[in-house]
Amino acid sequence: METLQKSVNNWLVAREPSYENIPRGVLRRMGKAVRIGVGAALPLIAEEENLGGIVLGTANGGMEDCIRFLNQIIEYDEGNLTPTNFVQSTTNTIAGQIGLMAKSTAYNATHVHRGLAFENALLDASFISGENPEQRILVGGVDEISTYNYNIDFLAGWYKKEELDNTELYKANTVGSLAGEGSAMFVVSQNAESAVMKLEALRTIHTTDLADLSAIIEELKSEYNITTILSGENGDSRITPFYEKAENDLPDASVWRYKHLSGEYPTSTSFALWLAMKSFEDNELSPLIDVKRGDTSLPEKENCILIYNTYHGNQHGFMVVR
Repeated sequence: METLQKSVNNWLVAREPSYENIPRGVLRRMGKAVRIGVGAALPLIAEEENLGGIVLGTANGGMEDCIRFLNQIIEYDEGNLTPTNFVQSTTNTIAGQIGLMAKSTAYNATHVHRGLAFENALLDASFISGENPEQRILVGGVDEISTYNYNIDFLAGWYKKEELDNTELYKANTVGSLAGEGSAMFVVSQNAESAVMKLEALRTIHTTDLADLSAIIEELKSEYNITTILSGENGDSRITPFYEKAENDLPDASVWRYKHLSGEYPTSTSFALWLAMKSFEDNELSPLIDVKRGDTSLPEKENCILIYNTYHGNQHGFMVVR
């Protein structure tokens, strides 16, 4: 990722590649969530002879096709309907399609937990990997900007009403954020050989109480040397106090932000985890990441990054990586 994509009409739309590794006939029948999910997974599964499982997290994956199918029921008076939209109308379509293309008969699951879908997918993958240390698991997060969900969230006030450039996202002290979408995939296992990054800790909580937030951060701070926060701050003035609380509880940590790159969507933490991993792999921080506090130097091996995100101010996810 070398250039900053500008938002259009308060949307940050995923830029899709040409998908050279997907047969054209198959590609034409794929909805967007399936395309970006399968497209991100194929380069990884091409290197894996025997996946131990496929575990994805999504909140809106398949929703666009679901709405199209339901509309067709009305339009064609329950007559001859397009089977493609029906097949792709469920959230587990993406993981199922990846399994088919990988010819995998291993564990295949999709977690649909709104803003904690990806974190629950990681937790599930850790259980499988713990029972089978040598198995390698494909885990990822996928979400698209579904027109249906966007309209509902816009009316609920989760997206900004005023036109805003994503480069100004953190300066606008107003209600709402920018809509985003994306897909990120990882291969995980208990085997540290050739690993780029280690997930040290994972915590989730449903709360609106800042004291509950502090309790988890204090617990993580006592166990791990957290020198950096990768913050999911999204420009929504109602949500900012949660991120400020996290920053105040870790006063010596650098603070980096990423939502101006991805926009707001339920599984955006998969993008944040990829950013952290990419930084470790390249041994430098991407210049596109917003540095709110501190410097751009990567943590040393014994130090950790805390990826903190809250979705709608009531679902909170914490990932500690090094």
